[in-house]
Amino acid sequence: MAMQTVHLVQAFIAGRGKALKSEQAVVCKTAEEAVRRAERLAPLRLGVVAFSATGDMEMGDFDETPTILFKSGRLPPPFEDA
Repeated sequence: MAMQTVHLVQAFIAGRGKALKSEQAVVCKTAEEAVRRAERLAPLRLGVVAFSATGDMEMGDFDETPTILFKSGRLPPPFEDA
């Protein structure tokens, strides 16, 4: 099992009613890049989160609780409580 850390930015837009709809996650090379990208998206989206997760890419098995690097706006669970 090859453990690897990935850095992602997930943005959210308005869905039906008060629901949030997730846009496609963006993979970044570094945590710093993820934070910068999230900061740029924050004024343009209802919610944005940048996070890191460690796991096995081949198996798709990742941490239960990712490391939050940046968050802004309205977010769904589990990000709203982190």
